[in-house]
Amino acid sequence: MSDLTYLESYLHQVDAAPDLTALEVLRVAVLGKQGVLTAELKKLGQMTAEERVVIGPLVHQYRAELTSAIATRKAALDAAALDARLAGERLDMTLPVDAPLAGTIHPVSQVMDELAEIFADLGFAVATGPEIEDDWHNFTALNIPESHPARAMHDTFYFEPQARTARDGQGPSSDGELGSPPAGLGSSPRMLLRTHTSPVQIRTMLAQKPPIRIIAPGRTYRSDSDATHTPMFHQVEGLVIDKGITLGHLKWTLETFLKAFFERDDIVLRLRPSYFPFTEPSAEVDVGYTLEKGKRVIGGSGGGWMEVLGSGMVHPRVIAACGLDPDEWQGFAFGCGIDRLAMLKYGMDDLRAFFDGDIRWLKHYGFSALDVPTLSGGVGA
Repeated sequence: MSDLTYLESYLHQVDAAPDLTALEVLRVAVLGKQGVLTAELKKLGQMTAEERVVIGPLVHQYRAELTSAIATRKAALDAAALDARLAGERLDMTLPVDAPLAGTIHPVSQVMDELAEIFADLGFAVATGPEIEDDWHNFTALNIPESHPARAMHDTFYFEPQARTARDGQGPSSDGELGSPPAGLGSSPRMLLRTHTSPVQIRTMLAQKPPIRIIAPGRTYRSDSDATHTPMFHQVEGLVIDKGITLGHLKWTLETFLKAFFERDDIVLRLRPSYFPFTEPSAEVDVGYTLEKGKRVIGGSGGGWMEVLGSGMVHPRVIAACGLDPDEWQGFAFGCGIDRLAMLKYGMDDLRAFFDGDIRWLKHYGFSALDVPTLSGGVGA
């Protein structure tokens, strides 16, 4: 009958294995095809039934113990090797990244970050709102009448119309006022994809007390498509509500913004009288440009004027629709296309390319993930 006590020594050798290489040598010597345990198993066939009853369980017991001991020792050696590696490696997170970055920031995202940085320095907060709007917030509260072309199906993306009551706050009341906002919008208002981010201004005035200073960047939707228009585009609007606000505050704000955005001190503005239902008086804002190598470059006014913004003093009816007293509170608002700002600043000539998903275009016009706009380092860094 075989004496298996010699296998105890292998258990001690496993516990004392200094490294993974030595442990692997022991594993092969004990459990491998030519190992000692394999040899003991082969001997069972030559034994009598009585001997196998005694020796067989011992062989399997030692195999189980050695297999467990090897696994335990391997886990300990792996953990020790990992600890030693972690203790020896150092990564300085303050150093710039060496490897080329595969990801690229889209120009629209970059410009949104630039706008937020500039207006944050002027004391503005960033406000957001739903892209699926009701027509009270999108049109009625903004003093846009039912007959206005913007409400037409060919200009606005509407959802399936739903039945509405006569006095659900969606239209002018009998006394000629704008009506009140629908309570919880529980009266099945007509829903649409917002045509501008102005509803965010309405929601902000309804939700918080003045003074208010916000910008509202986001996606908007209109039924239009050509080289300078797309069905979905990005817009930013600004709103200031306070006491004693004048057109002078508006002009200074826009001038400061455009100088910071285009990173030029020779920005010249021209305000032309215009009409928007939600502002009175209203003004289109032109910025002067010069011609350099046949291209328009924002700055100066020797080359002509280019329209970049719409603006004006918030209409008293809009202020009243939000529950504020227009005799006490005044304000100004402005809005422009983020995609158009990107085109003007970074020399792009077709708005449709913004949404084509062409990786070559993005590699050419895109921004590194490390190009974080700051006023100290340059918003277009």
